Amino acid sequence: MIENILWIAVAFMLLGSIIPKSFRPRRALSAAGWAFFSIHWFYQPLHYIEIKDYFNVALVITVGIVCLIIAYTMLKEYKDGNISSPDITTMATSATALGSLFYFPFAQMEFLNVWIIAQVTDNVLWMLHLLNVPAELTAWNKIALSGYQVEIILACTAIESIALFIGLIASVNAPFKRLAAAFIASVPVIYILNIIRDVFVIMAYGYQWFGPNSFEIAHHNIAKIGSGVALFVIAYVVMRILPELIDLIEGVWLLVTRFVQKLFYKVVGNQ
Repeated sequence: MIENILWIAVAFMLLGSIIPKSFRPRRALSAAGWAFFSIHWFYQPLHYIEIKDYFNVALVITVGIVCLIIAYTMLKEYKDGNISSPDITTMATSATALGSLFYFPFAQMEFLNVWIIAQVTDNVLWMLHLLNVPAELTAWNKIALSGYQVEIILACTAIESIALFIGLIASVNAPFKRLAAAFIASVPVIYILNIIRDVFVIMAYGYQWFGPNSFEIAHHNIAKIGSGVALFVIAYVVMRILPELIDLIEGVWLLVTRFVQKLFYKVVGNQ
């Protein structure tokens, strides 16, 4: 059920991105895509609550709310015919559609899912052996160290972050040279840093660096903070190469904050 909603969301977004701008209803199609996309994100906390990853619980709920705000804004733009310049909502729709089109096949198609997880597992094991760490492969996607086993899942491949940057870069109208430079500065770097992150988590858990809660501390806290800092730096570099992205990010930020402010004043004013 949720997989179908996901593909419906991507389909509506793609239609809204490729249909000529002169066709006004395309904004309504994009709005529908964002609305369906929010359903996907609001469904995700169930998984993260099960694994006690409360950071991602808050994150996916926030993303779901942002999707609804963009859906509302695009529907209002369609009805009023009042579109900002630059067209932030269309830019955001194109970036999201392209990123989703890259990511969701890995999430939904088993052969791609297995391939990328196996690839990352092999790379992590190779790096552990390079560091003379006596880790061993206990299954196609499981690595054990000192009797402690870690399972590599799709979230351990950084495919979400890679898809995000691919979507952002592909949505920008810029010379190929700058697009290629932005790609090189982000996608391969994210992949390599993610391998290092997985190696750190396995070593911290296997050697019990932080006591009985080593996995939770290493994975949910330290690795999360490290990944956040790394993505921030990478995003900064990419925006230096593609300053066009600044308009997109700033525009989405202003769109969301203005909506929240208006909603707040409306609620307060009615009290």
